[in-house]
Amino acid sequence: MIKPSCPLQITALGIGFAFLYIPILSLIIYSFNESNLVTVWTSFSLKWYRTLWSDDELINAAWLSLRIAFLTACASVVIGSWAGFVLARMGRFWGFTLYTGMINAPLVIPEVIQGISLLLLFVEMAKLTGWPAGRGMFTIFIGHVMLCISYVAIIVELRVRELNPSLEEVALDLGTTPLRVFFTITLPLISQARVAGWLLSFTLSIDDLVLSAFLSGPGSTTLPSCSHACGSG
Repeated sequence: MIKPSCPLQITALGIGFAFLYIPILSLIIYSFNESNLVTVWTSFSLKWYRTLWSDDELINAAWLSLRIAFLTACASVVIGSWAGFVLARMGRFWGFTLYTGMINAPLVIPEVIQGISLLLLFVEMAKLTGWPAGRGMFTIFIGHVMLCISYVAIIVELRVRELNPSLEEVALDLGTTPLRVFFTITLPLISQARVAGWLLSFTLSIDDLVLSAFLSGPGSTTLPSCSHACGSG
């Protein structure tokens, strides 16, 4: 029953990869096109890359986006791993519905609503406490972490549910503390899910436009915002 479906699966997989990567490959090829028109190939040239490296605003925006994406991915994996583990192993506790709703909310609430909500929150906090003094890298980081935690938690939750609990039970029977079992046994077993969550968080953060537009201030323009402004101009 498996053999007849293999060619179909390979074909479907090939079509999926082609759909994803042919546009990227085309963009890379045409980035060496000297013509100002994307659809007209004239000759091979590096002038667009020279123009890119001479654009200080775009370079600064790219470095800021990379820093925010790296910090967001690391923080999201740390917090999201705990959140996913709680969802998978702690059962239904008091406030479980609220906890689950808070984890899943960023997945279903439009980013525009999230951005406006965080913006209003930061404005009111600045009025009451003086923090944050202005919007910039840190406020963007908070918004991105809020969004990416949900994705990491779901990925980790699914992986934890697939684990064989007998491995952890044996360690507990031998006298290992639950905290040590988590760090020495559970975390290595879910390392692939955490890596996947890190990569997904990094991608979501570096590509995010809506939250960054609401939570950024003067001197904190990210790459998607800068690219969008250049494209509109």
